[in-house]
Amino acid sequence: MNKILLTFCACLIFSFAAEAKITRYLSGNAADVQPVLAGPVLNLGGGGTDVDPAIQWMIDKARGCTSCAAKVDVVVLRATGSNGYNASILAMNGVDSVESIVITSRKDATNAALSTTIKNAEVVFFAGGDQCDYVTIFKGTPIETSVEFVYAKGGAVGGTSAGLAIQGEFVYDGCRASAVSSDALANPFHSSITFTYNFFNWNDMQTVVTDSHFQQRDRMGRLMAFLARQIRDGKSSTAWGVALNEVTSVVVDQNGLGTVMGSGNAYFVFADHVPEVCEPGQPLTFSNYKIWKAAPGQTFNLRNRPTTGFYSVSVLNGQMSGNPY
Repeated sequence: MNKILLTFCACLIFSFAAEAKITRYLSGNAADVQPVLAGPVLNLGGGGTDVDPAIQWMIDKARGCTSCAAKVDVVVLRATGSNGYNASILAMNGVDSVESIVITSRKDATNAALSTTIKNAEVVFFAGGDQCDYVTIFKGTPIETSVEFVYAKGGAVGGTSAGLAIQGEFVYDGCRASAVSSDALANPFHSSITFTYNFFNWNDMQTVVTDSHFQQRDRMGRLMAFLARQIRDGKSSTAWGVALNEVTSVVVDQNGLGTVMGSGNAYFVFADHVPEVCEPGQPLTFSNYKIWKAAPGQTFNLRNRPTTGFYSVSVLNGQMSGNPY
């Protein structure tokens, strides 16, 4: 009973009052460890059931070993939910502590103690939820700069579903609604399509839009519209999509090599020219998207992106040619 009471009190310490917006769940050792880091690395998760080997991979890549004594502190960032990751991650090799932090207010994203906790971590993971929360609460705050600090010192950053959505240079934020492929192909300027820029800018994720739950929710069409918009809107002369099926992760090492883990496929979609038609209220026309499909165990070099091995899919008047998957 005393142990339960202590755990309960640990949560309340950071709740302060009914209106407080930060809740912290710490499991493991509260002291800060300071291992020599071997990153930076990324873990890009497609949603659904988490790929635990991919989370273990980012822990091992950050500490630079798979079976040594070095340990890391892990922070899980959330805008909703609680401590669902703590037990499973704490049980992984090389983990000294796991702290899940739920932040629901932009004001509380400026909390100095919170920033220190994140900077002291070696691994940061964004849970699923709603990427609009991450954009509106975290962007431009010490949360953002603290995560960037972890990455810059050689740590690991990852996320799944909504946590994946914010990892590319170009972020589909979903702040008005969740776009569906049929609407996006019929009108790439549909009201559900909104973007956020100048959030994270990781190595090897330049000109990238990410997407999750990919084949399960038939999102190829909307990703194609997202890429066409980046070129049409003058954000880039070319654009890439990194999209993952559920129960799938792409782990990206310090050299930019991405490896597919889990049970599903990853898709790397390249838009390499100006759209033939990408205008408000008009169906998209874009010829010859280049698509690389990678199965579990296969790799894709995000730093030196390939120029062969793809298949092509075109969109004409909002209709895709053939099976894009």
